[in-house]
Amino acid sequence: MGQMAAKQELAGLGTSSEVVRQVFDSQDLISLQTRQLWFVRCSFVGADLRQATLDRCSFKLCDLRGANLRGASLRGTHLAGCDLRDADLRDVDLTDAQFGWVNTGRPPWGLTDLTGADLAGATTTRLCVDRVVGWPPPTIGTPTRGRR
Repeated sequence: MGQMAAKQELAGLGTSSEVVRQVFDSQDLISLQTRQLWFVRCSFVGADLRQATLDRCSFKLCDLRGANLRGASLRGTHLAGCDLRDADLRDVDLTDAQFGWVNTGRPPWGLTDLTGADLAGATTTRLCVDRVVGWPPPTIGTPTRGRR
């Protein structure tokens, strides 16, 4: 699926549609707007999701390593068992969002990993964090200067 096709298809999905095992690695999904989608085992490695509106979406066991979500809106979003290592989450709105885990049947379970993620300037009002590796990140709530 091409980049424009992927962006248009995701934007056109109805509320609560499920997206399973799709790969969006390194794709340009800037300013994507979705309707409470359910992503299961999807890959967004290195994807550009700057300024995307992903409010009330659910991500379960998804790979978002190195994804650029700067300035995105993730209000009320649930991320469970997701890999967000080295993701750019600067200036992201995480109001009412949840970072959690998935019971995979054996330890260490499906833990969300925020190791190396940059959350400078992120809005974390009522953010719920449960069993997350790399929390709290060293950059949370601190301004980032000179980095674009």
